[in-house]
Amino acid sequence: MRPADVPGLYPFIGLPSSVVNDSAQVIVITGASSGIGRETALEFGRRGGHVVAAARNREALETLAAEIHRIGGEALPVVTDVSDFAQMAALARQAVERFGRIDIWVNNAAVSTYGTVEQMEAEEIHRVVEVNLMGQIYGVKAALPYLRESGGTIINVSSALAERAIPLQAAYCAAKHGIVGFGEALRLELRADGSRIRVVDVLPSSINTPLFTHARSKIGVKPKPVGRIYEPSVVAEAVVMAAQRPVREVYAGFAGRMLTIGQRISPRLTDWYLSGPGDAVGGQRTSHPDEGTDNLFSSSTGPGSTTGDFGERSKSTSVYTRLVAPHPASVRAAVMAGVAGAAIVLRRAGRHR
Repeated sequence: MRPADVPGLYPFIGLPSSVVNDSAQVIVITGASSGIGRETALEFGRRGGHVVAAARNREALETLAAEIHRIGGEALPVVTDVSDFAQMAALARQAVERFGRIDIWVNNAAVSTYGTVEQMEAEEIHRVVEVNLMGQIYGVKAALPYLRESGGTIINVSSALAERAIPLQAAYCAAKHGIVGFGEALRLELRADGSRIRVVDVLPSSINTPLFTHARSKIGVKPKPVGRIYEPSVVAEAVVMAAQRPVREVYAGFAGRMLTIGQRISPRLTDWYLSGPGDAVGGQRTSHPDEGTDNLFSSSTGPGSTTGDFGERSKSTSVYTRLVAPHPASVRAAVMAGVAGAAIVLRRAGRHR
C-alpha cells in the first residue's frame, strides 16, 4: 500500500488524484461562461478533458464549447442556474449520460453586489448568498452520488475574502466564508465514511475577471478589484493543480494569502491597514459612472470572455501559487515560517547598519 492510499495521511501528504494525466477525465464547471470558470474550462480542454460547462449565458457557453473542441477537448454546454437545485441535479445527470462518469466537480459560479450593508436591499443580499453559497451546496449535493462511484474531487472556488472580509462586499464575503465552513464539515463526513472523495478549497486573490463589470453597484461608480491583481489563468492553474493533487486548500495569488496571514496574526492590525494604507473602501471605486446593468438576477449576454478591464495592472503568474500553494499544509507552513524568519533577520540587520 502506498502512503497516499492511507486516508489518515491525506492532510499531511496530499492524495494523487485517480485521474491525473488522464486525457479522458470528466470535469463539470459551473460559472463557465466567463472569468475564472471559462479560463479553467479552457485549461482542462487544452489537456484533452471532457468539460461539462454550466452557466446561464447560452451564447457564451456555445462559444466556449466551440473553442474547447478547437483546442482538442470535448465539451457539453448546459444552461444552468446554480440557485435551482433541480437544474443542478439535471446538470450532473447530463454529464454522466454524455460521458459516463464525473471525475472532478468545480463549483465556481458567483455574482456580487457592491455597497454598504445599509445600501444593499435584503433581496440583493439574499441573491448573492443564494448563488455563491447555496449554488455550491447544491453542486455538492448533485455531484456526490456520482463522485462516490469515481472517487473524484470536489473543488470549491471560494476567495481569500472567506478568511478576511472587506467593506462593500459583506454579502459576497459571508457567502465565501460559508463555502469554507461547509467544505470543512463535508470533508470530515467523507473521511468518517472512508470515502475517496476529496474536497479542495481554492482561494483566489483579486482577479481580473468580468465580475466587476457584471456586479451590481450601489456605490455610484463601477467597482474594481482592490490590491494586487492576477489574471484568471493563475486561478485556472490552481484548480488544475488541485485536481491533480487535492490538498486541503490552494491560494491563487500571494497577495490574498498575505491578507489571510495578517488576519491570523492580528485582526486588529489588519483592520487598521484596510481602513488606512490599504484603503479598502476607496480602493474598490473607479472614476467611471456605473451603467446600471448587472447579472445579479438575469444572465449576462454576449459571447463571454475570461478577462476584465484591469489587464494593465494584473499579473499573469504567481510564483507562490505555482511552487508553494499545491503542497500540503505542513510544507506551506514551513515555507511561510522561513519567509517570516528571513524578514526578521533582514530587519535586525538593517537596524545595525
